Amino acid sequence: MMRFILLLSAASLAVAFKNPHYAQGRSTMVHLFEWKWDDIAAECERFLGPRGFGGIQISPPNENLAIWSRNRPWWERYQPISYRLITRSGNENQFANMVRRCNNVGVRIYVDAIINHMTGTWGENTGTGGSTANFGNWHYPAVPYGRNDFNWPNCQISGNDYNCCADRVRNCELSGLKDLNQGSEYVRQQIVGYMNRLIDLGVAGFRIDAAKHMWPGDLRIIYSRLRNLNTAHGFPSGARPYIYQEVIDLGGESVSRSEYTSLAAVTEFRFGMELSRVFSGQNQLRWLVNWGPQWGLLASGDALAFIDNHDNQRGHGAGGSILTYKRAKQYKGAIAFMLAHPYGQPQLMSSFDFQDTEAGPPMDGSGNIRSPTINSDQSCGNGWICEHRWRQIYSMVAFRNVVGNSGVSNWWDNGSNQIAFCRGNRGFVAFNNNNYDLNQTLQTCLPAGRYCDVISGEKRNNSCTGKIVTVGNDGRAHISIRTGDYDMVLAIHAGSESRL
Repeated sequence: MMRFILLLSAASLAVAFKNPHYAQGRSTMVHLFEWKWDDIAAECERFLGPRGFGGIQISPPNENLAIWSRNRPWWERYQPISYRLITRSGNENQFANMVRRCNNVGVRIYVDAIINHMTGTWGENTGTGGSTANFGNWHYPAVPYGRNDFNWPNCQISGNDYNCCADRVRNCELSGLKDLNQGSEYVRQQIVGYMNRLIDLGVAGFRIDAAKHMWPGDLRIIYSRLRNLNTAHGFPSGARPYIYQEVIDLGGESVSRSEYTSLAAVTEFRFGMELSRVFSGQNQLRWLVNWGPQWGLLASGDALAFIDNHDNQRGHGAGGSILTYKRAKQYKGAIAFMLAHPYGQPQLMSSFDFQDTEAGPPMDGSGNIRSPTINSDQSCGNGWICEHRWRQIYSMVAFRNVVGNSGVSNWWDNGSNQIAFCRGNRGFVAFNNNNYDLNQTLQTCLPAGRYCDVISGEKRNNSCTGKIVTVGNDGRAHISIRTGDYDMVLAIHAGSESRL
């Protein structure tokens, strides 16, 4: 009986960490990669809140080593030197202000938590808040950490370790980064103290960077010591933080993602890899009829789903064939499918433009991050891509909010790369990735009326700026997506009806 109670307790704990606690009617988060806190607060108020976004993953907020010798690369944010809240994105006051303002408009904040390691060894030795370290002695006085807080004997992970040696993957250094010992009570206290401070400031949860490089038993203890979410920020009493763990597992490795699903959610890298193959033409859209675990994906409730993230869009972590903003038509098709289909908790990527995969965010001559400018068409400038501001993407965020938990029904395909399906009686979407037009009369499952296609345009003053879809009394409508169309997707939903 005691064993049963313990198993039940562990299961309920895992479920608790898999709820993102979005404001009612919201369903999607976006990663505002390398944005400053003041800019995120403004974006919550002027765009993300009004457009129905559920949350934001932010870049690591703790002090990192400033690596001038490599022209301040993006990955310096993943080299912690302390847990002080001061980075190029802003200081603690700016962070707290951002969290408050975003929560006030219904947009939650999720922190990228770097708790596996500290910095590598560099000739430079000053953090973004002025802290220093003695790399050779594993000494980080601003925490403080010393030699005894790291895994010994010191070793480096080699490529073959991933196939044979789970202990080395978890106890040795990843890319030369000083590997913390999460089995140490003192180290756990420092990590939990840092994460609880962020919870007190109003964050809704955490991405756990490099989770596969930490022992699940250690993470379970750390998670169990986290405080409930702060009710002063609108969270319900007793709400646990949403946790999604970075575990890259495409099969065949010594560390499996299944070892972590009992703890919290897991980043599903196969999701973006498989959809990128489909929308790049390497596989057929018709096979998506059974999209989900039958494709080797995690159970839906365990998965943080995404097409690209900051790693794989640069060729790291299951990268290579991943679609990004650089192949816009195919990328928007894959994003539309992700948001139209009920699988997983979806996350969007919002990027800055890059050619060099090590390049940091747009910055001035002093290394300060430049703010995105907002153009008259609502797109971003100043070196920022802002995919979340593309109409085809934010319109599908709204689509997902409208269709809610309804299932997929009335699947149609042409035996190749044209597909369509309903989401209950709330939404309909169609895709054409063939090199010939889609012209079909299909069941939309929607009430009779004239609907605005939210991909080619939008509903404005009760009229459509893009395609109009006329649904008959039987729920059927003529659907057209030509190969020459700007996008390969058409989507209509309850609320997109045109009166004119």
